Parts: sequence; C-alpha cells; structure tokens
Amino acid sequence: MLALLNLIRYKNLLIILLVQGLIKYSLLNALNVATTLDNLHFILLMLATVFIAAGGYVINDIYDVSIDKINKPEKVIINKKISESTANNLYLAFTFVGVVIGFYLSNHIGSPGFAALFIVVAALLYMYASYLKSILLIGNLVISIIVAFSLLLVGIFELVPSIDYLNQAKQLEAFTLIAYYAFFAFLLTFLREVVKDIEDINGDKNGGRQTLPIVLGRKRTTIVCFVLAGSIAVLILMYMYTNLYRSPWIMLYFLLAVVGPLLYFITKIIAADKKTEFHHLSTVLKIVMLMGLFSLLFYKFNLL
Repeated sequence: MLALLNLIRYKNLLIILLVQGLIKYSLLNALNVATTLDNLHFILLMLATVFIAAGGYVINDIYDVSIDKINKPEKVIINKKISESTANNLYLAFTFVGVVIGFYLSNHIGSPGFAALFIVVAALLYMYASYLKSILLIGNLVISIIVAFSLLLVGIFELVPSIDYLNQAKQLEAFTLIAYYAFFAFLLTFLREVVKDIEDINGDKNGGRQTLPIVLGRKRTTIVCFVLAGSIAVLILMYMYTNLYRSPWIMLYFLLAVVGPLLYFITKIIAADKKTEFHHLSTVLKIVMLMGLFSLLFYKFNLL
C-alpha cells in the first residue's frame, strides 16, 4: 500500500484537494458568489482531478524507470515494488475513472463540452510522460499549465455555469482572483521544474532529453532561475502593494511566508552546485507555493 501511495504522489494529491477546497469553501463562500456544485458534486470534481493526476504520476514513472535509476535509485518503484504491467493497469484505471467522473459532472451542470477538459488534461499528461518532457522547455510549460489549470477548474465548474446578466461582474471578479493564484502557481511550478531539471541533469543526459541545464549548462541555468525568481518576487510585491495595502497583517504574512523564502531561494541559487542543494531549493519553492495558497484562508475570516 505504501508503494502505491508513493507511486501516485499522495502528498501532492492531498495538496490538490486542499487547494481546491480552499478555493470553494474559503474564497468563493467569502465572496458570496453564485456557485454551481453542491458538496457531493464538488467532491466528485476533486476526485476527478486527483484520479487523472494520479494516472499522470503513474505513467510518468513508467516512462522514467531508466532515468530514475540514475537520478533517484532509492525511490524507484516500478519493477521493484510494483510491476510495470500492474502500473499500466493502474494508469488506465485512474485515468478512466477520472474522465468518466468529469463526463458525468459536465453533463450534470448542463455543460457537456466541459468533459473535453478532462480528456485534454489526461492526454497532455500522457504526452508529457512519453514525449513532451524531452523537448526543451515544452515539458516544463505543459506541467506548469496543468498545475495552474487544477485551480482554474474550480472556477470553470463553479462560476461559469452560474453566470447571468445580473451577477456577471461579481462572477468575473471571483474568477479573476482564482486566475491570479493560478498564474503564480504556474510561475512557481515552472521555476521549480527548471530547478528539478538541474538536479536531475545526469539522468536526463543519459535519457537523451533536451532540458535547459543540458542545453545552456548548469551555471547559466542557475542564472535564469535567479532572474525568474527575482521577477516573481517583484510581481508578488506589486500585487501586495496594489491589493493588500489596507491589510498590514496580511502584508506581513506575505513578506514573511512568501517573499521571505523566495528571497532565500534567490540568495542561494547562484551558489548552488550540489544535487542536494538543488533538491533543497526545490523544496523551498514548494513551501513558497503552499504558503501563498494558504492565504486563501484569509478570505474565510474576512481578512482580505
């Protein structure tokens, strides 16, 4: 059971559930906007998301067996704890269940065309694992878009079907807030994917991939990460100045919990050289993202 949980990256799946739950039960409830899904059907939306994501993790590990033996041999699960044929069956089962739930939900809210969203994401995850991750920056962009989309999906299913002439301005405002969070999730995920590429450069070279550190070299890529992290920090500070200036305690939270760790990353990335250092900095970025997403709780307590 533990091998299966690690295979599907259960911690990441729990984060997806947490973030989607915060968007609905903290942000949207606090904004008092019209929503579409009752609790049961929202749970189904979350399940559809995590089933498709779990399938994506499984198929990614299937294609990465030889590379993972170099990058992280102690974490290889396929053909050690779970056979490849079992993993393939798990991938098909998870993806099928996720798409079927998505198809049901789309029809339930009267927007059957939304079912295509789940099919497209499942297809992108397969293409990412089998081909796209080997193309310079394309794989990084695809996975970053999918992470951002997991946030936007709540707005698409909760807000869009409930729009009418009277509430469209309020619904758009709520969707825009979700889009802000999705945009920063996209940027931080992209940065983290590049850092992970630096960490995994040896295995990726062996696998014939064209990642940024392989093309530019490790040192130049750390400079790219430095510039990108600095740009993200500036954008966050601009967002704080524009939207949070009336809430000094919230600004303090963002400075300490989001900007602070990001500045720590910026000071460390240029000098980083060892695999363990890049792994540590990848974890720092994950913390930055989580702390940013936890700010959704402020809406529940009417602090924003």
